Amino acid sequence: VENLMVAAGIVPTATYYLSLHTADPGTSGASEVTGGSYARQSIVFAAASGGIVTSNTGQTFTSMPAEAGGCPYMGIWSLSSGGTYEGGGATTGLSGAISAGATVTFASGAVTAAVS
Repeated sequence: VENLMVAAGIVPTATYYLSLHTADPGTSGASEVTGGSYARQSIVFAAASGGIVTSNTGQTFTSMPAEAGGCPYMGIWSLSSGGTYEGGGATTGLSGAISAGATVTFASGAVTAAVS
């Protein structure tokens, strides 16, 4: 599954946290998934190339809650809980229903961010 997000100010090699959202998170990180064993997953980006940073770690969300509309958006946060919302964007392939207990996985290199 390829995913694309746009964010400003991502620092390569710093640890951030990937979140999943049931609706557009806007500028505040709204509509983050809750329930099940859902928790933000750590993500690290490689050095920028051509204004794009690419994740160099994979993420696995286990025991997801049931989400009839899927998780069509994702976000990047400074902390695993609370913290600063850095930005977000649409996912590819996660807009269909997600069953309770399902696992959602992002491969290393699957998340990109445009930096400015």
